[in-house]
Formats: sequence, C-alpha cells, structure tokens
Amino acid sequence: RIVLVDDSIVRGTTMANLISMLKQAGARSVHVRISSPPFLYPCYFGTDVPTEGQLIASSHSREEICRMIGADSLGYLPIESLSEMTGGLPLCLACFDGHYPMGVPKENIRNILE
Repeated sequence: RIVLVDDSIVRGTTMANLISMLKQAGARSVHVRISSPPFLYPCYFGTDVPTEGQLIASSHSREEICRMIGADSLGYLPIESLSEMTGGLPLCLACFDGHYPMGVPKENIRNILE
C-alpha cells in the first residue's frame, strides 16, 4: 500500500502514469495526497498553470479525478489551510479560487516574451 504525495495535479496525465506503474510493480493500493488545493483557474502570475480547459480539476470532481488517474483515494489540501499555514500573510489564491488581484489578459499571452 502506497501513499503518493505530490504538490499538484494539473492535467492528470503524469499522476495517472505514475499510479499505473506503481500498480504494475505490485502496489495493492495507491492513495494520493496533494499538498495544494485543486488548480481550477489559469495562473498569470508566475506558476505555469495552463488554460482552464487543460486543468483536470476545472471540469471534474475529486471522485472523477480519482477514477481517471486510477487512485484508490485522493485528497487535496483545503484552501483555508493555506492562510493558516502562512500565518495570515497575504496570498494570491487566484488559481484556486478565481479571484485575481488585478485584471487578467483576455488573449493568450503564453510565449509573449520569447
């Protein structure tokens, strides 16, 4: 039995591959724990989180994601815990809650500086 801890699930493909390999290697169960809330919205401020359509959590429930990646259970860090963990310091939570601290681009800005 394995508990697999990761920082996030973005598209779900990497996690699905890892779980499949672990089960092929003999793991009887794989329980996934993610040390962030689900990424629901794109990030424009430094984290390479793609468009909303590419974020697995934006269109699937936790239970659906669990099935899609082949996990036996799936848990995320609650968004409320982020503020608690940082002692109330101001945080940008836009990729988790959709409340951006400023206006966001209407057009695709990826690779604009390349």
